[in-house]
This record gives sequence, C-alpha cells and structure tokens, in this order.
Amino acid sequence: MKTIAEVEEVMTIPSKELIYDLGKLDGDIMILGVGGKMGPTLAKLAVRAIREGNLQKKVFGVSRFSSGSLQEELEKEGIETIAADLLTDGDLQKLPTVKNIIYMAGNKFGTNGNEHYTWAMNAYLPGRVADKFPDSRMVVFSTGNVYPLVPVTQAGCDEDQPVNPIGEYAQSCLGRERVFTNFSYKNNSPMTIFRLNYAIDMRYGVLLEIAKQVFAEKTIDLTMGHVNVIWQGDANEYALRSLLLADSPPTILNATGPETVSIRWLAEQFGKAFKKEVSFTSEEQPTALLNNSAKAHQAFGYPKVSLNQMIAWTAEWVAEDGFVLNKPTHFQERQGAF
Repeated sequence: MKTIAEVEEVMTIPSKELIYDLGKLDGDIMILGVGGKMGPTLAKLAVRAIREGNLQKKVFGVSRFSSGSLQEELEKEGIETIAADLLTDGDLQKLPTVKNIIYMAGNKFGTNGNEHYTWAMNAYLPGRVADKFPDSRMVVFSTGNVYPLVPVTQAGCDEDQPVNPIGEYAQSCLGRERVFTNFSYKNNSPMTIFRLNYAIDMRYGVLLEIAKQVFAEKTIDLTMGHVNVIWQGDANEYALRSLLLADSPPTILNATGPETVSIRWLAEQFGKAFKKEVSFTSEEQPTALLNNSAKAHQAFGYPKVSLNQMIAWTAEWVAEDGFVLNKPTHFQERQGAF
C-alpha cells in the first residue's frame, strides 16, 4: 500500500460477519464525531457493508466539518453528512432520531492548559447526547486509559479490573462513561462502552511513531516498554458489531490486539526492515497501560490483520515517505499528561 486511497480501500473491506451482524440490526446508523482519526473509515466500512449486503439502512456522519474536504469525500461514498457543533444545543437538537449511534466525539490532545474544554467534551456533552437520544442503541468510544498501569506479566486489564485513571484526560473519559451509564439506567438505553487502545493506521499510531524514530536513527525510550495495538479496520469492525452487544446497564468491552507488544522488539523489527542500528535509552518499567481483549476476541474473533502484517505495511509506508497525520499517541506518557 503506497497511497491513502489504497490504505482506506483495504481498511474498509467488510467481512461477511460484519455484513451478517448489520443485517440483524434494525434502523439506521449515525456516527457522532465522524471527523476524527477513525470516524471516516468507520463510516465508509459501514456503508460498504450495507451496500454489499443489500441492506436497507442509511449512515449519517456528524461533525463540525469546519475545514478541508472531508464532508464532500464522505458524501461521495454515500454517507449523509450533517455539519453540527454538538456543544451547541440548537445543532444537537436538530439531529435526526436514529436507532443506532456510534459516539466518537471527544477531546484528548491539548488537555493540559485546556482542561475545561476537555471536561465539557468528554463528560458534559455525553449527558446532553444521552438525553437527546434516550431510545437509541449506542456504542460509546472510550479508552484503556481509564485503567491503571499494571504489571506486564499479568496479561493486561480485563473488563473486571477496577478503573483508576491517571491524569485529567483519563479522568474525563471515565466521566464520559459514568454519565452515559447514568442515562442508561435512567432511560433503559442499551449501550456498549468501547475501551480502545491503540488503533493503528499507516498515517498515525504507535507503530508509525516507533518506525519513524528508527528510520531517523533516533534513540528509542523504553520507559513505557509494552503496548497493545490493533489494526484500525479491525477496531472499526468491532465497534460496529458491538451495537448488537449493547445492553442496560452498559456492556463494557475492551478492544485491542491479542499481543502484549515489546517496544524493544518492535524497534528491532523496524531496524531489520530498514537495515539500521537501533539504540535505546532507559529500561522497561515493570508496569504498563495494557488491555486484555479476550472478551472481544471471543465475540468477534481475533483481528484479521496480524501484528507482523502491520509492521510490514508500516515499514514500507515510512520507507516510501508516505503521508502522516500530526497526531501522536503519547503512548509513552505514564503520568496522564496529554
């Protein structure tokens, strides 16, 4: 894959399982916050699955669409776009009533110094949305950051792990979960809380960040020595299929790959691909931010794109100087400062 179009073509191929599950789902789908890193490909995946399954559904994509050509791009793919600022009540109230909602709105980067906006987006807005759509089935995007750092020998946090978010961003994300959960109890609204980390695309993600450092012969910091990753296409499929798991009180679902990935090993793989020596600083800490997604894998199967495939694609992308987004994950952050 050498172009964005090729990446998105591969990423939005619907599986037969996704087509089957969307066929069991009644009603249209609306994606709130479609303009983020994952929203456009999630919307395109949904449309392709609906089209290939000859399903009678619409996909709506809601975002501010304040700049760029994304709105036109999505419209060409068959997504019905709605330009709206969800924090503006007039815009929110004008949204159509849709049976199925994927909630992707939120704020992460730039939290430091802008904490008030992060809390408004991540904890206040969910209450307004839940109040607006009491009868809708929802998948609410959240993050593995709500969990504490745990020993790397313990297979990561499963959904029964008590939450203990570090820093205001993660705390506000737990606020999002708690507010949606309150309205799920109040209105008997079926929901899935979708705790994701870390999605991978050629244009952003943990693998890209390590690959770029190795290619530029920069020293790799091993303080956060282990991570989980999942191909964005697989994460998108999990999210869409999670609509069928929605319940009241909400279903909690971790979403990531099966491996606990060593940053040292990962850098060495890119070193082999680029034929470059890799240097390291610091030592791996005994704890890391790790999720256990055995529950999702049981429900949906293992991710279809393997870790080695993601590494190979990312190495080729970096070697060919492919386009990248300026959206670092800050996966190395151990104090929750984003």
